[in-house]
Amino acid sequence: MLTSLNPVIVIPARMASTRLPGKPLADIDGKPMIVQVLDRAREADIGPVIVACAEQEIADAVEAAGGEAILTRADHPSGSDRVYEAVESFDPEGIYDVVINLQGDLPALDPTAVKAAAIALQESSADLATLVAEIMDAQELEDDSAVKAVVSLETGKNIGPALWFSRLRAPWGQGPHYHHIGIYAYKRAALARFVGLKPSPLEMREKLEQLRALENGMRIEAALVDTVPLGVDTPEDLARMREIFAQQAIT
Repeated sequence: MLTSLNPVIVIPARMASTRLPGKPLADIDGKPMIVQVLDRAREADIGPVIVACAEQEIADAVEAAGGEAILTRADHPSGSDRVYEAVESFDPEGIYDVVINLQGDLPALDPTAVKAAAIALQESSADLATLVAEIMDAQELEDDSAVKAVVSLETGKNIGPALWFSRLRAPWGQGPHYHHIGIYAYKRAALARFVGLKPSPLEMREKLEQLRALENGMRIEAALVDTVPLGVDTPEDLARMREIFAQQAIT
């Protein structure tokens, strides 16, 4: 339970995806994908949900579904910057002390995963929290598109500090390896600090934004969840997601 935090969920969305242009509005089971993600965030039931939109057409789709959209600058370098602009506009008084950055391409996300990130932040002194799942496929360990998280987890625990992230297999030796899931729960002040930092050397080398936080001494806590949610990055991913929703409708 979230007893001491007051979170807001922000979903950044833009039309200019390299591999799947216009993907926030791609139809999945009769709804734009961004609305499916909005529904999952509402189902988490931990706080208000807003969509940080780079374009008016995304805002129109969100508002037509009864959601709250905030139009942001289109030229933000990252989703984190878009989230920060939106939350400052939505809550200038700072009522919400935790900001959950939820990717807009996870329409089949288990809503409990959103809550798990917030709980990990609540139960630690970290600046931000994220999620990991154990890698069970040996091929995934060698896939540089699958980001690995080096997490110090004591036996029997499912929350621990994330010490590093890499596209390479890490750490060395026997034991579990973890796939990083890009959902973040930030303390409000930590998000403000993070977006004010310039891109760091290892962040640019690995092309992993979260390394900026670690390189600047920020602490990241990681919560272990059961599965990695399927994201939609390509036309093939979209076709698979549509099949998943169609199968759920049948059952």
